[in-house]
Amino acid sequence: MPTAVLTDHERTAVQAYLRLLQTVRATMDGPPGPGRPAVVPPAALAEAEQALAAAGLAGNEEAFFRLLHTWCPKM
Repeated sequence: MPTAVLTDHERTAVQAYLRLLQTVRATMDGPPGPGRPAVVPPAALAEAEQALAAAGLAGNEEAFFRLLHTWCPKM
């Protein structure tokens, strides 16, 4: 299994993406109802966007998801 040595910025981007993914899953889980938020909190999206930009991956989703899959194959 290949291993990837991530830069600090790449690791931050992957971690922000995983937090965003967990937030989306938590937002969408459960029965629909008026108490459940309809959108993902803007702060979660902003964190992921900022981390991707800092890693030089903004607008390059193919490279990011290749990196993510190498680092975390279950994704």
